[in-house]
Amino acid sequence: MGHIIGPYGVHGWIKINPYTEHLDGLMEYSQWWLGDEKAEWNKVHVVNGHIYGTTLLVKLKEYSDRTQATKLKGIQIAIPRDWLPDLPENGVDGYYWTDLINAKVLNLKGENLGTVVGLFETGANDVLRIVKMNQEKKEILIPCISQYVMKVDLKNAQIIVDWDY
Repeated sequence: MGHIIGPYGVHGWIKINPYTEHLDGLMEYSQWWLGDEKAEWNKVHVVNGHIYGTTLLVKLKEYSDRTQATKLKGIQIAIPRDWLPDLPENGVDGYYWTDLINAKVLNLKGENLGTVVGLFETGANDVLRIVKMNQEKKEILIPCISQYVMKVDLKNAQIIVDWDY
């Protein structure tokens, strides 16, 4: 849902880069889980927060000073999946980004274009970042819109796109 950029001020506030559609989307949840592949996940309680430019400033109950908040730099923020709102059942808007990461991408000819390694927003639409590992690492960017994304098969972790090399 986002990651912690670092501390803000001296009273334990933290600066967050949210991955949500709206900058303050995380503020809808009073509890978060903090951690990553290197750190154990721990539940924290949100006390207060507000938008600051393109980031989010947040005060957590468990962190009262800058020294404590500094230890959170780079930590990921998560919430339980069943807390997320339901999405439309069809179309490219029917998936959370996390659903698409690591999916294999094939074009209409059945050619393997690579694997989704991430997504980003352009303002007009989201874009799939696809990497194919062979002799040289090749990245392909494909707009994540119905004109190009023909089918998303989450069960088989596969996306079919109308795209040529």
